[in-house]
Formats: sequence, structure tokens, C-alpha cells
Amino acid sequence: MTTPVWLGAVEPVHRVSGRVRLRCRFRPDTPADGGALERAVAALYGVTSARANLAARSLVVTYDPEQTSQDAVVEAVAALPPPVAARQGKAAAVEGKGAVAASLATLLGTPLLPRQLQFPVTQAAALPVMRHAVKEYAGNGITSHVLEGMAVSISLARSDYTAANTTTFMLTLGEYLEDSIARRSDDLLKHLLRPASDLVWVMQGGDEVQVPADSVAVGDSVIVATGSVVPVDGTVLGGEAVVNEAAMTGESVSVPKARGASVLSGTLVEEGRLVVYAEQVGASTAAARIADYVEQSLSAKSEAQLEAARMADRLVPTVLKLAGASYLISGDWRRAASVLQADYSCALKLATPVAFKSAMYAAGRSGILVKGASALERLAQADTFIFDKTGTLTTGSLAVTDAITFDKHYTPEDLVCLAASVEEHYFHPLAMAVVAAARATHNRHFDHQEVQFIVAHGVASVIDGKRVVVGSRHFIVEDEGIDISAHQAVVDRLYSEGKTLLFIGFGGRLLGLIALKDSIREASARTIRRLRALGARRILLLTGDHRDRAAELAAELGLDGFHAELMPQDKAQIIEALNRDGARIAFIGDGINDAPALAGAHVGIAMQKGADIARLTADVALLEDDIERVADAKQVANAVMALIAKNYRMTVGLNTAILSAAALGVLSPIATAVLHNGTTIGILLNALRRRGLRAAE
Repeated sequence: MTTPVWLGAVEPVHRVSGRVRLRCRFRPDTPADGGALERAVAALYGVTSARANLAARSLVVTYDPEQTSQDAVVEAVAALPPPVAARQGKAAAVEGKGAVAASLATLLGTPLLPRQLQFPVTQAAALPVMRHAVKEYAGNGITSHVLEGMAVSISLARSDYTAANTTTFMLTLGEYLEDSIARRSDDLLKHLLRPASDLVWVMQGGDEVQVPADSVAVGDSVIVATGSVVPVDGTVLGGEAVVNEAAMTGESVSVPKARGASVLSGTLVEEGRLVVYAEQVGASTAAARIADYVEQSLSAKSEAQLEAARMADRLVPTVLKLAGASYLISGDWRRAASVLQADYSCALKLATPVAFKSAMYAAGRSGILVKGASALERLAQADTFIFDKTGTLTTGSLAVTDAITFDKHYTPEDLVCLAASVEEHYFHPLAMAVVAAARATHNRHFDHQEVQFIVAHGVASVIDGKRVVVGSRHFIVEDEGIDISAHQAVVDRLYSEGKTLLFIGFGGRLLGLIALKDSIREASARTIRRLRALGARRILLLTGDHRDRAAELAAELGLDGFHAELMPQDKAQIIEALNRDGARIAFIGDGINDAPALAGAHVGIAMQKGADIARLTADVALLEDDIERVADAKQVANAVMALIAKNYRMTVGLNTAILSAAALGVLSPIATAVLHNGTTIGILLNALRRRGLRAAE
């Protein structure tokens, strides 16, 4: 027997001593898991590291020439077997196909056999069905499998071998297809996983060193080059690259990344090189959270799923009674056998979880991670949406709104560029906002000496022999002794407008002010309109910000109301009061202070840049910093519940019609088996559809 292999067409394309790059592809019947391949290759004798690039079909292997050779490495990689789980899954599929083929051969071949051989051959083919029925009855009482075994037994007792074999074949085919569809719904979710390499390049003491991935800490500078999967969630400190985010966001177009951009673990650097400031590492990264959510999603059951299973179980005795009644009235065992084959169980029990898993896959591909089917169910029920303000309806990122100079020799653009010249060395939201504003102008650069960082105050340097300082009011006035009293009216006006101020001192005097303010997200208004169209009856704002700013934002977005100047416990109390009034609340937030509200809501949604505790508390976590994903999540939740309701009506309607026809003697056992199993497979395939999520299509 030939040992299966994982890869096909393994071809060396570049060789140097101790390193070889291979072009290879995964075989169609094996999992395309780059992380697992890297670990398997790294475990080969003499190999020190491996890096896979699935997009380029490339595998780079580093090895010790004293322990092995290039040819030995290539041969070992080409001979790698697929993972055990994949082989087991393939074996189960092969076994299922074999059972279908055997039952079909029995169905077609039995009429050609001598009469005395037809019974034992038919009985042997039906034995697995009857054995399963006996086991089910012993463990669970009367179930749909027991009814199926009784139907086959009746046909055998009446020497109706064609009916018995047809029923056995349809049951075997139906079970194989149902298992395949159920496995596919699980595989859809598992496909979201994109593990990174076990080794990561980081900056240490000015040098680039390779360290185990689990040793990377928050604050490390991680190096990610062409062909590498980003191992952390973070912000780009330096470099430029084109990043393929399809694995995490579903976006097919690669995205350019430069200083200040956010990157997600599990995304692929197609070209370029980045230095990434690690903000989420290990189990906190997006890819690791997906793995955790997938495990929860595969096991968690919604109320709709549980109710469908309960109803299916309740209907089994009804079908049995109907079969008995049809026989007593007609005296025809064929009618009883027909009725026993048409139950509600399979379609009711399988279609709902398949639909949920398919919907969660569609959501995950669009950067929306849902923690189980019940979260989707509750989101579909939500009629009241409550938003936090900063980082949710607003960007959470400051932008320059005013540049005011008090020296006629400097224009506002000069002031911004001067501040940016020293701030560009400082990784801080205020500094990044000033640098971004400078790049939007003529971007004049002022030559300066070494920059001095004063923690929690600002930065200082020397330009043209004069000391330049950029920072807080406290830094300028108290530490640097610069008098700002002549411009107090301007300072007070900007503060009253809710703006954050940067003071620029030059040569011992106040050169000017730069004002910054959080801005409303471009998609916020559109998201509010979509939520109303999707069934939101009331949309509110809860914020710790000043009342005037909250009122301004609520009016601009057309919200139904707002609560301002709140403490975290105040938000939770408002949620609790609305819950008592019967509201089904979806709360959207991003901060540590939002965690109590997220936990108390009917369903909590955490923004992509939210605090760890917010993402852990929420039922839905966004992987993209896009407020419109909230409306996408509501849309897919509504769509999957509508699909489940449609499948429920189809199941009840079709099976009731088949049962009625069978009880009246209109359908033979063969026709009943074909119709029942055919409609069940159709309903399951309908449940597998991923419709209703705009971004996923």
C-alpha cells in the first residue's frame, strides 16, 4: 500500500549552502496549512527552520550542512505524510463512499441473483442499518434511526427486497451526504485559521535576532519581510510593504502599509519589509482569538438549534403512531413502511447548525468574529443599539484642526512642519497626527539636533541654535518658563471647543498652538441608516465625554438620544434599566470602561482597537477598524435567522406532505425513501449557503 504524501511537485528553485527554497503545492486532498507544514519540516533531521509562503507556493528551508544535505532535505520534504487528522478525515470519507457503492451494487445486483440468495444478500446489506437501530433504541429509545430500521425490517419480512435495498441505499447515501455537509460547515470555520511561524524576527539591542514566537512580548519590535505571515497584532513603526489581508478580512485587494498603519496577525506580507510594534501577542492576537472562537463555535448551540432538536425528538413518536394507524386502517404493511421512512429528524437537527456555522464563516471572512451561534441569534433579536463615542462612532485618532502662529515670519504650515520635524521621532498618537498633517502640506523639514523625550510632557531639540519644545501646557509654562498669558483667550477658546492642544515654544517664547480633535468616522452615519433599515428601533449614545460634545454628535448622526458624562458603572446601570423595560440591546464599545456594559447587554460588540477586556467580554469582536462592520454583523444575523426559519418551514411542509401521501398509500416505500432523503439533502445544501453579508460576497 502506497504511503500518502502531503505535497506534490516539490521542486528546488534556489540553493545556497545551508539553505534551499522549494516551489511546491499542497495536494488537492490534503490540508493547505502553512503553519503545520513549517512545524513538520522544522522537525526533520538536520533542519533548523522553515518558512512557508502559501501565496507564492514557496517553502524556504534552513538546515545544518554537517547533519544533512540539500538532496536529503528535498527528499524528506517530498515524502512528508499529511497530518493525522487529515488522513482520518479522508479515511472516513473513503469508508462512506465505499458503503454507498456497496449498497448501490446490492440494489442493482440483487434482482439478478437466484431467489434463494436474494434474502441473505439483502439482509447483509441492511445489517448496519438494523444494528444502528437496535443500538439507538437501547441507548436513546425510539429515534429516527429506530424508525428507519423498522421500515427496512418490514420490507424484508414481506420479501420486498427491492424496497429494502432501495431504502438501505437511500439511507446510506443520505447519511454520507449529511456527514459531508456537516464536515464542510466545520471546515469552513477551521479555514479561518492561519497560524504563523514558530520563530519570529525581533530587534534586540540594535540587532535582528530570531526568537520563539511564544517569547515575543508587548512592546517588542517585530520584523516581517516578504513572504512572511505577521505574527502579532500591532502598529507599523517603520518600513513599507504590501500586505494581503484576505485570510483575516476577506478583502481580495492587497493593502499598502507604512508607519502608523495597523497590521493583524495571520496576514501575509507579499512585498516589502515592516517593523511592527507588538501590541497583541500570543493568545491575544487576532489569529489566536479566531482559533478560540472556532473551538467555541463548533460546540456551542443556539436556542434555535436546541429547539429544532427538541421538536425533532417530539415528532418521532407521532410518526410511529401514524405508521401504526395507517396499518390498522388499511392492513397494508407497505403503507406503514413508507410512513416510517419519512421523519423530520435529520433536516431539523442538522440544517440549523450547518446554517449557523456557514454564517459564522462568512462573518469571519469579513473581519467579524462571532463567539457561537447564540450570539448571532441574539444579535438578530436586537432592537436597541447603544454606542460608545470615542473609538466607536469617532475614529479615536486625533487629527489637526487648527494651527495658530504668533510670529508673522511663520505660516501655520511652517508651524506644523516645525513641530513634525521633531515629533516624527516620537511614537505617540499626538506626534503621529502632527506628522500626518505635515505630510499633507508642502512638508518642509527643519534640520535639528538630537531630540530629547520628556515622558508625559513632550519633546525638545535645537533648531538654528534655538531650543524648540513641543508638548503640554504644563511642560511649556512650568518646566520651560514660557509665558502664554498674552494668548490666553485663544487657548481658552480652543479648549472650550473640546480640542487637545500642543504648545510650541521656540527660543524661549510661545511660537504657536496646534489644536487636535477626534473626528466622526466617515461610515458612522451610513452605519446608523443601515441599522435602522435592518430593524433597529432605537439608537442611543453613552459616553463619558462632555454633554455639549455628545449632543453635537447625536444631532449630527440623527441618534434617538444620548447620556453623557458617565462613569463605567453608570453605563452598566443604564443598560440594566433598559433591559428591565424589555429592550434587546446590542452595545458597541472599545474601552476597559465599556466592559460592564458589554457584559450586561443582550449582545456585546467590541471594536477592533478595543481593550483586551472589552474583546474578551463581548459576544462579537471586530477585526477591522470599521464601524460599518456592526451593520454587516446585524445583516448576517438577520439573514441566517431568516434562512433557518425558511428551512424550518420547508422541512415541516415537505415532510408533512410526504408523510400524508405515504399514510394514504400514494407513495411506495421506494418513492418515500427517495423523496424524503432528497428533500433532506436539498435543505442541508440550502443551509450551507452564505448569503446576506455584503462584504463577504
